[in-house]
Amino acid sequence: MAIQNPSRQEIGEILKTSKKIAVVGLSNNPERTSYMVSKAMQDAGYDIIPVNPTVDEVLGKKAVASLKDISEHVDIVNVFRRSEHLLDVAKEFLEIDADIYWAQLGLENEEAYELLKENDKTVIMDRCIKVEHAMTK
Repeated sequence: MAIQNPSRQEIGEILKTSKKIAVVGLSNNPERTSYMVSKAMQDAGYDIIPVNPTVDEVLGKKAVASLKDISEHVDIVNVFRRSEHLLDVAKEFLEIDADIYWAQLGLENEEAYELLKENDKTVIMDRCIKVEHAMTK
């Protein structure tokens, strides 16, 4: 099964209606892409939840070790982990019943994609959330 993202229009709608983004692999290093992208999304009004077991806090928000440690509903899970980790993150994603699984630019995993689609989840892969957000304005 080839990976098929929602249309640009659908992605725009997702970004308009979503407010809470859990960022898996969010680094506390301002030089890292995950930090820059998440900061831009936070500045645009999104609530960012850092998911990284190796840091305590990022962007002024307390970090959690895994998606399962988040008690509130998550709209988007934005993943900044290498492609070989996407399946494990997808399995955890299904346990928390978040809405959108979003793998950052350069990341795809067909097994993760198929698992999520079998569970009727919206999946976006190999797209930058910051770039897509800028295009919706």
